[in-house]
Amino acid sequence: MTLSSPPRNNLSKRASLSVVIITKNEEDRIGNLLDSVSFADEIVIVDSGSSDRTLEICRSYGAKTFHQKWLGYARQKQFAMQNASCDWVLSLDADEIIPDETRVEILDALTMETTDQAVGFSFPRLSWYLDKWIYHGGWFPDRKVRLVRRGAACWVGVALHEKLEVYGTVKLLKKPILHFVYRDISDQIRTVNTFSSTFANQKKSRFPRFYLALGLFHAVAKFFECAIWKLGVLDGPQGLVIAVNSAFYVFLKHAKVWEYSLKSNQEHPDS
Repeated sequence: MTLSSPPRNNLSKRASLSVVIITKNEEDRIGNLLDSVSFADEIVIVDSGSSDRTLEICRSYGAKTFHQKWLGYARQKQFAMQNASCDWVLSLDADEIIPDETRVEILDALTMETTDQAVGFSFPRLSWYLDKWIYHGGWFPDRKVRLVRRGAACWVGVALHEKLEVYGTVKLLKKPILHFVYRDISDQIRTVNTFSSTFANQKKSRFPRFYLALGLFHAVAKFFECAIWKLGVLDGPQGLVIAVNSAFYVFLKHAKVWEYSLKSNQEHPDS
């Protein structure tokens, strides 16, 4: 990706910007992200143990790199943000990029006149899946707070539900972050398996059989929510795959709560 340099008059007026990214084995896509944020004053990478060329690629872009054993999503991203040194921090995932139109909007937002009025900005996020931009099924606009004044926000949440909590006014930006969400269906299924296990490890149920039945009901409801209510069918075959896999994830995380209760009973048969 080739990006033109921002106008000099913007550079002289705007606040400084750090981009922070957490990584692990992202050599196939981290370069696209780093190309897209070349306008930043600083790039901070926090890696949790890559065994591929991820860090080599990041260093070739002049990024500051840190190693941190995995702490969970919120704590890992907070650690990354704490290592930023600029006025503002843009937190991104390795499977995202900033397109030209969004870069321009970010630079405009970081003029002193605008930043005096806000401590955070949110973006819509547009996902690419199976060779198609996805606009339905609950995947868009998927608005996220990602750009914050340093020291005015904190990553919070447990397990899979991290978010940036901002201490002040958040303004909405119009241009999207582009999200290359899964490499393929197999990658999505691997993610579903990992996320459902994380959910089940955090969840306790006194009535595991009821929970299993509840999972089946929720799975059916999730399919209709994605495909019909949120118009996923308008995304064609991709929308159908998303609806089915979303329903599968909902069922699987409930089923694993039931499965883990069986293991618990085997370990503590008299309890």
